[in-house]
Amino acid sequence: MKKDYNYCIIGAGVIGLCIAQELVKQGITKIVILEKEQDVGLHASGRNSGVLHAGIYYPADSLKAQFCLAGNHAWKDFCKTYSLPIRETGKFLVCRNTHDVEGLHRIYQQAMDNGAKVSLVSVNDLAQKEPLAKTTELALWSPETAVVESKAILQCLKSQLEDSGHVTFLMNTPVKAILEDGVFDTSAGIITCDRWINAAGAYSDQIAHQVGVGLSYRFLPFKGCYQRLVDYKSTQISAHIYPVPDLKLPFLGVHFTKSVTGDTYVGPTAIPAFGPENYGFFDGLSLKSLDILYSDAMMLLHNSKFRRLAMTEPKHYWNHFFVKEAQSLTTGITAADIVTCSKVGIRPQLVHWETKALEMDFVVEQAGKGVHILNAISPAWTSAPAFAAYVVGTYLKL
Repeated sequence: MKKDYNYCIIGAGVIGLCIAQELVKQGITKIVILEKEQDVGLHASGRNSGVLHAGIYYPADSLKAQFCLAGNHAWKDFCKTYSLPIRETGKFLVCRNTHDVEGLHRIYQQAMDNGAKVSLVSVNDLAQKEPLAKTTELALWSPETAVVESKAILQCLKSQLEDSGHVTFLMNTPVKAILEDGVFDTSAGIITCDRWINAAGAYSDQIAHQVGVGLSYRFLPFKGCYQRLVDYKSTQISAHIYPVPDLKLPFLGVHFTKSVTGDTYVGPTAIPAFGPENYGFFDGLSLKSLDILYSDAMMLLHNSKFRRLAMTEPKHYWNHFFVKEAQSLTTGITAADIVTCSKVGIRPQLVHWETKALEMDFVVEQAGKGVHILNAISPAWTSAPAFAAYVVGTYLKL
């Protein structure tokens, strides 16, 4: 059976849904979303922290800086309009040592360049505002950082797209093969379209490679495991508490994240994983895992940043080191206050394979009828509404 559409989107994560929403706004009436899972956002989009970032980390000339703050404001309006859970917590960036102080000043200036609202906070002021947080010399306050319930937003978007009458969801429908540009062999039959968008998340490189796009890129997955603060300690924290990150790496370090329900999560780790769905120790393992293992070995040899990350992060599997990292940001937290939980996600990190460099920004490539969204990593969730408008306007010319 053959089905024809104007636009086909591969992947029903937040990027795919936001692009579909933008297409509907632009008057497109025949859109299909192909999703290999039974529901929307079952991987990165539904497993993230839900934090709405506020544009403080990213170079001013980056796509991340361009869309993060705009996306932050768009999601806040969306949640308030449709009565979806949101907690406007704000975030403190704290210094673990004197070396972090220099980094804090760089982030402060970068945030100002990006138009973000930030202020520097003294040790005494931090103690008044967030008693369990601790810092060296200074902290940074980001009042626009918030947190949402990712899955609630995804379900709301899905319902709106279905109600529009212009979007068809084909769930449990992986792309088995790309027969030619805009012609897909799927479990629902042959799908044809005028234009298509590859928003397949951790699989977007594999989709792109089938049509000869992005051949110099490949994904390496990293596992983010969380633990949870016990309730009586969680109630004593009101804002997110983050360390000053190494801006040369795409990870923010172990931190304290408030949820919309008031729970406080501690994490995540950034441990090399062996598959895009390797959530448990043996989950999601396949022959592809051997290729990932080989790629990790090559990165260990040729990229000093990756080598440092890969050699230091696995220690967080041991509770002693994980707790010690959390204690570097807070006072009065003991090992007994941090308990295990099931929250875990996979971050697909794009690597430019020829140079072995970790890609730090979003990557979009276009060829023929297709537009390929690569490296949609944090703050992709926050940026999604604004980023989708950019993709539709710039690459689809709508």
